[in-house]
Amino acid sequence: MKTTLGVSLSGTPLPTVDEVVARLNEFRAQRGYVNPQQGPMAAALPEVSNGYRVFYKTLVLDEKHLVPLEKEFVWLALLCMAEEMGAHHLKLFLDHGGTDAQTEAAFRIAGWVAGVRTYEFASAHWHKHFPRVDARQAYLNAGMALIGGLEGVPQEWAFLAMLSAQTGGKSKWGVEAALELCYAHEVSEAKMAEAMSVALWPCGANCFHDAAGVWLELIRSGRVKASAPFQAWAELPDQDGLVFDAAGKP
Repeated sequence: MKTTLGVSLSGTPLPTVDEVVARLNEFRAQRGYVNPQQGPMAAALPEVSNGYRVFYKTLVLDEKHLVPLEKEFVWLALLCMAEEMGAHHLKLFLDHGGTDAQTEAAFRIAGWVAGVRTYEFASAHWHKHFPRVDARQAYLNAGMALIGGLEGVPQEWAFLAMLSAQTGGKSKWGVEAALELCYAHEVSEAKMAEAMSVALWPCGANCFHDAAGVWLELIRSGRVKASAPFQAWAELPDQDGLVFDAAGKP
């Protein structure tokens, strides 16, 4: 939209130079740096910029259910899988005492997640050829073997890292496998939700949307035993945004 003297043609005042710089510097002070996308938001979309700052702080910086090193271990596996640099989180992982052994464990988990397509293909297309081999169980077995004896990595951390990376990897089949592992080993649902949610920052909001949909159907199927708050969520109808009539029309 064309602008004149700091006002858009719609009549909306645009931020001044000082306001743009102040907004960017405020975020820099909070996070340590700014990203390129924050420039257009600060210069032309100030309310979006304000919401972005609050959302980032709440999602990424504020402590919730994961303790600091646990959270940064989850981030490390997620970023490795997503092939995102994430220098800020690499620094935080090291600042919180992350070790070489934990780093190797995060790489191992990211590799397990990256290999999900192989098992998903086998499950979808080869079961008739290998009827006695359950590809999903084989994948779960591989995951358990993978995390056996990890130095300095509690089993719960490993399961949470698997779930976060599967969420970011956008394989619904893989998300379901990771959720099954978490429930089988009594991982906190609150921690599961947080681990899934951080994936939306580097991998996009839709990955969290889709992973939550897998979780929803897993609870509804009765294959996992959810706590009362999560069961209440699963029992709510019409969560796909469309209500269909008897003829299947919205």
